[in-house]
Amino acid sequence: MTVPAPATAAAPQNPAPGPARRRGRRATLVIGLTLTALVVVVAALSLVWLPYPLTDISGGRLSPPSLAHPLGTDRLGRDLLSQLMVGARIALTVGAGAVMIAAVLGTAIGLAAAFARPWLDDTLSAGLDVVIAFPVLLLAMLVVAVQGPSLGSAILAIGLAMSAVVARLTRILSRRVLQEQFVTAARTSGTRTPGIVWHHILPNIAPTLAVALALQFGVAVLAEASLSYLGLGAPPPNASWGRMLQEAQGTVLTAPVGAIAPGVAVIVLVLGVNFLADGLRDVTDPTRRRSR
Repeated sequence: MTVPAPATAAAPQNPAPGPARRRGRRATLVIGLTLTALVVVVAALSLVWLPYPLTDISGGRLSPPSLAHPLGTDRLGRDLLSQLMVGARIALTVGAGAVMIAAVLGTAIGLAAAFARPWLDDTLSAGLDVVIAFPVLLLAMLVVAVQGPSLGSAILAIGLAMSAVVARLTRILSRRVLQEQFVTAARTSGTRTPGIVWHHILPNIAPTLAVALALQFGVAVLAEASLSYLGLGAPPPNASWGRMLQEAQGTVLTAPVGAIAPGVAVIVLVLGVNFLADGLRDVTDPTRRRSR
């Protein structure tokens, strides 16, 4: 008579990540915070100090990097470091303003669609799908063409273009929360719609929305740089990374720093925000927290 072999324990379906993976998640958040904080510090410094005024053209045309001008000068003799610092401030201003507009407008539309009757929900959803089908830059260009190129127009245009994405996500998340038992219990106890929204829906969708808005911040920075490159951003003497790229394209072979510096700045900010959003996702996602 043969003795059956002892049954082996089944391997866990979702093994906990090892130390290397946990360190990678922490590293992503740290890198994102570091890169973003670097741009924020430069932008804040530009409010109180600049190496040279933006209108100063005494540096000589296309001067190479030196102690007086660490990044050199542009074709008009303006200091590139000063322009880069002001460009950081404009990029953060546009990004923050556009995200605020998208958050307020998109959340309101998404909540309205989640609580609306089926026919109105379908209408709003179809409208959002049409808006999302157009690139953010194209919609922003249409708004700027109507309003005229300015910093305020860029913020408004990008914010309106991104609000459709936020509205669609808000609708999906809100309808998911509305199906939970605690919402049904709140309605049974007589809680009205504003109370349900404030006490139940917003606290549950806020973490996911925060991650999505962080990602949209990077989209807004790229859209602002693109608008400025096309001459539809903040007008001179304001410095913008996109305008710096546009002005340096004709002298990229003779003075490459004029194109490399703003390009690297855009990459640093966008990568920093995206790493930060990825780190926030690890922190706010309960399934990832449990897997740790």
